[in-house]
Amino acid sequence: MIIKKILLSLLLIISIAFSSQTLAEIKSSRVVNNFINTMVKKHRFSQKELKKLFKSAKIKKSILKAISRPAEGRMTWHKYRQIFMTEARISGGVNFWRQHRTVLANVEQKYGVPWPIIVAIIGVETQYGGNTGSYRVIDALSTLAFAYPKRSKFFTSELENFLLLCREEKINPLKPKGSYAGAMGLPQFMPSSFRKHAADYEMDKHRNIWTNPADAIASVGNYLQQYGWARGQGIAYPVSASGTAYTKALSKDLKPNVTLAQLQALHVQIPAGLPLQSPAKLLDFKQANGKELWVGLNNFYVITRYNHSRLYAMAVYQLSMAISTKVETLARGY
Repeated sequence: MIIKKILLSLLLIISIAFSSQTLAEIKSSRVVNNFINTMVKKHRFSQKELKKLFKSAKIKKSILKAISRPAEGRMTWHKYRQIFMTEARISGGVNFWRQHRTVLANVEQKYGVPWPIIVAIIGVETQYGGNTGSYRVIDALSTLAFAYPKRSKFFTSELENFLLLCREEKINPLKPKGSYAGAMGLPQFMPSSFRKHAADYEMDKHRNIWTNPADAIASVGNYLQQYGWARGQGIAYPVSASGTAYTKALSKDLKPNVTLAQLQALHVQIPAGLPLQSPAKLLDFKQANGKELWVGLNNFYVITRYNHSRLYAMAVYQLSMAISTKVETLARGY
């Protein structure tokens, strides 16, 4: 028994040593050199400076461990909802609105996205800036680009965009922090999204989504508008159905694929006043006992472009409604 324990301990030590050695060698591997050469030829970066940068970057096993255990796919709506529909997050949204109401009103006017949706996204992503991530973005993206073959192509592209945005925004690449996946700032933009959609609210020629809530708010509004947000249109509605014909309209795809009229023909009770020719998606959500049905319109689909999850989009929508309701109640003096 003692010998067995000794052998297991030796195997563990060897495994850790091998793992550490492998990760350390990645910094000078062919894939890193190829990336550096591409950045030099394609974007005229300095090879010397990039080599110096990647000597400072760290491949972190904690990042590989984190990205290998996504939990959302196994989570039911009942449990997912409990994470975000809390009194603390609702009150936090009200406080965020109080602090930035003028900016939120201006951004809603410009982009057509209701302020509660913007606030809810920032609330779901980072608890209104309270948890924007503790990993250096260069470490997160280098780890996933060079040591996570499963999604190397995606994260290599994000690393490329990160270095470009740092040059454009005059940021030291070793400074920005974010999530283990490299998502940044209050709205948790990936570098490619930053370059496409980050907005300069104050027109100071700098897009700061890390410490400037105004830029973060405008960036979310711009993002959703660019993905097709329809000003003044609905988002999602709870529905009921009789029989089983409605199940024909259920699928994992998120894009609206039927009209409300077609759902009505499948015995789905559509709320009065909605244009029956509107494209829609029938969605089912598992509750503790049974399930509930919703119809998501185009704007619900747009929210899923921020995070490709019906659970995420529904959490954003319901949180936005709760925040809006509380603000209205406070305004009436109740």
